[in-house]
Amino acid sequence: MKRSVELIMEEKQVCCSHHKTKERSEKEYKDLLNRLSRIEGQIRGIRRMVENDAYCPEILVQVSAANAALNSFNKVLLANHIRTCVAEDIREGKEETIDELVATLQKLMK
Repeated sequence: MKRSVELIMEEKQVCCSHHKTKERSEKEYKDLLNRLSRIEGQIRGIRRMVENDAYCPEILVQVSAANAALNSFNKVLLANHIRTCVAEDIREGKEETIDELVATLQKLMK
């Protein structure tokens, strides 16, 4: 039993590019969740606008604001990923992380 607990703890310490999980600092975690909560509120507001037959341009402006908020979220998340996971993997000589980053950037830029 102790061995499996140790393995779980070791896996949590490994960067996100290998086990597809990442342990975040409390500050990073709260910041990301706060951003997502605001975006979620924006989306609910857009839904209410549609339900209340709001004028199309007003809805479009709110959709644009929600898109900008999602883009901002992506920028923060990507910067954190590069500063932590990518940098750590490069220091450890794990070149495949660069390929993963390039593939991720290509998907984001579609």
